[in-house]
Amino acid sequence: MMLVMMDEVFRALSNPTRRGLLDGLREESGQSLQTLCESNDLTRQALSRHLDVLEAANLISIHWHGREKLHYLNPVPLHEIVHRWIQPFESPRLDVITTLKHTLEDPMDKPQFVYTIYIQATQERVYQALTERELLDAYMDGTGPLSDWEPGSPVRWKSMPGDDFEDLDQEVIEAIPGKRLSYTWHTLQPMHRELFSSDEEFETATREQSTVTFDIEPAEDQRLGTKLTITHHDFDSHESQMLKSVSGGWIMILSNLKTYLETGRTPA
Repeated sequence: MMLVMMDEVFRALSNPTRRGLLDGLREESGQSLQTLCESNDLTRQALSRHLDVLEAANLISIHWHGREKLHYLNPVPLHEIVHRWIQPFESPRLDVITTLKHTLEDPMDKPQFVYTIYIQATQERVYQALTERELLDAYMDGTGPLSDWEPGSPVRWKSMPGDDFEDLDQEVIEAIPGKRLSYTWHTLQPMHRELFSSDEEFETATREQSTVTFDIEPAEDQRLGTKLTITHHDFDSHESQMLKSVSGGWIMILSNLKTYLETGRTPA
């Protein structure tokens, strides 16, 4: 199944127009079809065909904002190619690809961070991997969230192996086994003070509390298994320090989750 998806990725990347569209989404993710038409010398019909190819290869993620269809760069397939064929030979030098982030011009209206990954596992198993302690310990090295996953319940977090779980004022918003999980994210902590030039700037930033949501659904192509989309939103702006912090982290977590559920291997 992995080879099937990679064939689609290589096919999508073989076209210079599609590579240009990915470059545009890398610079500004979350663009509508109309916006993409305005910045590319393509008819609406031709552009839609190219976007369909990119979506089939999972190189872009789709998010509906009202009636508007927004397109986000999704570098996860590139990350998987790097780890299969490049990292074993050029390990540290090319890991920079995993730091690709999603930021937007209008953060109040559109989610700032959207990633999609396909996993050869049932929807129920993917949900268990997001909520059950035994599975979380396996692919997150003993860290990660702890909750009874009832709406309104606290979500406690352990940032380092060996630490105690802390209540950082996170709360379960929605928990539908096999379909959806959503909870509030913690605010900036005292350790982040050094990222700001003044106490006032830091104090303002600590009021920001974002939300993370996992949507679990069958893949459009049954051969790909389950489609997992993570949306992290409600940041104050695209310059948010928390947004910058979580972007690279979620890519690695999703990659570890996929590897563990498909192969049983845990992070080295």
